[in-house]
Amino acid sequence: MPRNFYYGKQADIVTGSNTFGTLISSTPTVFGLVAAQAISYASFNAALQTSYAAAISNTTRSPTTIQAKDIAVRNVQREAALLAKIVYATSSVTDVQLLALGLLPRRSPLPRPVPEVAPMLELVSVSGRVAKVRFHNTEAETSRGKAPGTVGVALYSYVGPLAPADPAAYKFEGLATRAVTEIVFPNAVVSGAKVWISGQWISARGQTSIGSAPITFNLPGGDLAAAA
Repeated sequence: MPRNFYYGKQADIVTGSNTFGTLISSTPTVFGLVAAQAISYASFNAALQTSYAAAISNTTRSPTTIQAKDIAVRNVQREAALLAKIVYATSSVTDVQLLALGLLPRRSPLPRPVPEVAPMLELVSVSGRVAKVRFHNTEAETSRGKAPGTVGVALYSYVGPLAPADPAAYKFEGLATRAVTEIVFPNAVVSGAKVWISGQWISARGQTSIGSAPITFNLPGGDLAAAA
């Protein structure tokens, strides 16, 4: 799996550090850095180049030079990772520039599609003119939370003896972000009226799933003032 240069083999870190240091020293501001940061990194890179050459040479290789090389590698890894965070946070730096620095391009998050199936609704209770409704994720029946990629369920109601054939006839009741939510019906809805509730998943981008099979119940008597 590809990684930034400072997570590679030591030989690759040495080569990558040299390239990284050269580019940021040439035009630090292009990468969101200041000259002092580039100069500081150049000193760590120089120590790495020198210590690595000494550690792999047959004439100078020793426990001491190997230890110095390992310390220099860790220093470069630390400093490069810190500067890379700044570079990534600089929106004007392109993926081509990142690759030239030995860094991976930015990850482009893929939007999660809304579920292909509708949520399952369940009537918890009806008290006065307040109905409690619970939604389920039908793709994981043991889960009563939101489906992956969604922010909640858009709830709709319809008052009438039969469920409407036209979805546009439903009234939007709000977005339920918790598994159990309440729907309050106004006094204009007569006592004993038959109510139908349907819902659909909705994503952060406003995408919606198909509507659920409606649940139905009859609204008991009493007005809002009495219920309060």
